[in-house]
Amino acid sequence: MEFRDLKKQYQVLREEMDRAVLDAMASGAYIMGPQVRALEQQLAEYVGVKHCLTCANGTDALTLALKAWGIGPGDAVFVPDFTFFSSAEVVPLEGAEPVFVDVCEETFTIDAADLERAVEDVLSEGRLRPRVVVAVDLFGLPADYQAIRSVADRYGLLVLEDGAQGFGGTIQMADQVGHDGNVIPGLTGNLRACSFGDIATTSFFPAKPLGCYGDGGAVFTDNDEWAALIASYRVHGKGTFKYDNVRIGLNSRLDTVQAAVLQVKLKAFAEYELDAVNEVAARYTELLQGLATPVIPAGYRSSWAQYTVRFASREQRDAVQAALKADGIPAMVYYPKPLHRQAAFDKTPDQVGGDGKNVIQGNGKNVIPGLTGNLCPVATSLCERVLSLPLHPYMGLEEIETVCNAIRKALR
Repeated sequence: MEFRDLKKQYQVLREEMDRAVLDAMASGAYIMGPQVRALEQQLAEYVGVKHCLTCANGTDALTLALKAWGIGPGDAVFVPDFTFFSSAEVVPLEGAEPVFVDVCEETFTIDAADLERAVEDVLSEGRLRPRVVVAVDLFGLPADYQAIRSVADRYGLLVLEDGAQGFGGTIQMADQVGHDGNVIPGLTGNLRACSFGDIATTSFFPAKPLGCYGDGGAVFTDNDEWAALIASYRVHGKGTFKYDNVRIGLNSRLDTVQAAVLQVKLKAFAEYELDAVNEVAARYTELLQGLATPVIPAGYRSSWAQYTVRFASREQRDAVQAALKADGIPAMVYYPKPLHRQAAFDKTPDQVGGDGKNVIQGNGKNVIPGLTGNLCPVATSLCERVLSLPLHPYMGLEEIETVCNAIRKALR
């Protein structure tokens, strides 16, 4: 059994996929060819934003967003503690500091109340400027953007949507009213992931809801100025032409062959794969009644990057995973360690709990009150208890039942 059956997907799409890839190779335009521009337009239209700029990978996409905003030393960037490393990795690369925020138990996404607490703590400490919140759409589910935006607006934060796992997810948004009492255009209705942030990013890593056959990423925004900066930064900081370099940038372009792959996959994703994976997830939920299965809030739709179950303890989770492995069923732990415990962040300042105790050692300077100690208890607990099950649009009922029966057997 495959965890995410990309080989099956290729067999279904093979005729169209082979033709698209061969056409790209025959064209000779291997970097930034016409397929790239066409894909960017298709992605922007699908998401519902003005600009889409593709790049080499999802991590670069986050970096490009931070560069466009001029994030750097002295800036605080708020990141959920339960997510993939790159969501926070890009922050110190720009000289800024990540501040870790807890997540919600049932949705796995950033807790807006804890975000506000963290912002207040940073303001009280006075060393850093609160600048950005990285709101991660996790396991396919968009974060709670109405709550996040409320906090961000109160404190003047920019919202960077990390939609690497959320592409295709939606929220039925209620009307949002500005200070003048008028409804804010574009913030109501059924909106798609990668349209919620001031800038949003995604990854086309093969296992993502929309993946290519290598690495790839994209940045989305409605802001013309930021889009122009990102277009420059992704090609060595170019100005009016290739050899006019006006800023220090990156070499971060999506190649033409991957764009051709994504054009084929985007069509299948929009036409039937997203519906199919939601049917698979619904069947899992039906068969796993009584377990802590994923919660999809009213008005939300997930694109199901993963189907993640919460167990009572690490021991129970590990026992189920071992039993599934013995039956030839792959199951993955996303994520085994919260970000604040990653060794790479040991060079960040010491942070202590709101009670002033339980210091987590960093470089021994600039202790920030209230940011750690018993830092992010929900995220820390989830790392001990979560297990993601095989899931993809081409999964049959028999496979789903096999997984569920094996879990029930292991729990007995």
